[in-house]
Amino acid sequence: MSITAEKKQEVIQSNARAANDTGSPEVQVAILTSRIQTLTEHFKAHHKDNHSRRGLLMMVNKRRSLLDYLKKKDVERYNALIQKLGLRK
Repeated sequence: MSITAEKKQEVIQSNARAANDTGSPEVQVAILTSRIQTLTEHFKAHHKDNHSRRGLLMMVNKRRSLLDYLKKKDVERYNALIQKLGLRK
C-alpha cells in the first residue's frame, strides 16, 4: 500500500524547489498525495480495511495542514502546487 522508492524519488524530483530538497511543503504534499491515491485504489478492492482507512484519514489531515501552512506563507506557491497536483476542481 506504500509507494515504491523509485516512485517516491520521482515525486521528490518533480516537486523539489532546490537540488536536495526533500522537506519543503510542496514535496511533502506531493508525497502524501501519491500515498493517498494509492490507498484510495486499495479501498476499491478492500472496502472493509478500516485500519488502513484510519491511516488514510491521518494522511489527508496532514496534507490539509501543510496546504493551510503553505497558503498562509505564500499564496502563489500554494496555487501552483494545487494546480500541478490537481487537488481542486
